[in-house]
Amino acid sequence: MHVSASPMFPVLYLLKQSHKVTNMPQTNKCKTSEQVTDMHRLFVARSLSEDGAKAVVNAFISCRLDYCNSLLSGVSDCLVQRLQSVQNAAARFVTGTRRCEHITPVLRRLHWLPVRERIRYKLLALVHRALSGQAPEYLVDDCQLVSDSGRRPLRSAERSFCLVPRCNSTFGDRSFAVAGPRLWNSLPTAIRNISLTIHTFGKHLKTHLFSG
Repeated sequence: MHVSASPMFPVLYLLKQSHKVTNMPQTNKCKTSEQVTDMHRLFVARSLSEDGAKAVVNAFISCRLDYCNSLLSGVSDCLVQRLQSVQNAAARFVTGTRRCEHITPVLRRLHWLPVRERIRYKLLALVHRALSGQAPEYLVDDCQLVSDSGRRPLRSAERSFCLVPRCNSTFGDRSFAVAGPRLWNSLPTAIRNISLTIHTFGKHLKTHLFSG
């Protein structure tokens, strides 16, 4: 991270505030957007380059938004929007974008997936690892291809579909064993391929989520 020769107080303030915010519970992180906006005001003199500001955000904000975010699969739009406001404020902080400007093009320029898509990305990456045998056993047991189920041959088996357990509750639908395979089955056939390396799969998946 490159810091210019201007006074270091804004940088130290940013690190201090980021540490406070990123240790909050997920549901309270909406307050981060206000504090990130304060950070942006402190950097109007461009104490950090855009790359430097991006490095700070990735280190102290984005990593917290991504931490265990697969557990947020299926949560309400209201809760996701709270976290999205944090990411939006961080994007404006990095790029200097004004609040009156549309944020979607800014996120695309930074190549940042919105929060809902980041949750889906993490969940699908875990499914891919489970199906390819690169995940812990307790996750591998929750993901099974139709072709490996021992049932009679089905057309879905040729398309690398996963078995989706039946569930009669909304809470159960959010579990990894249900939400993961269901989301996996919604992917295009070209991406739903366990022979892809995790790097290649992640690259194709990110492109797909951006286009969606």
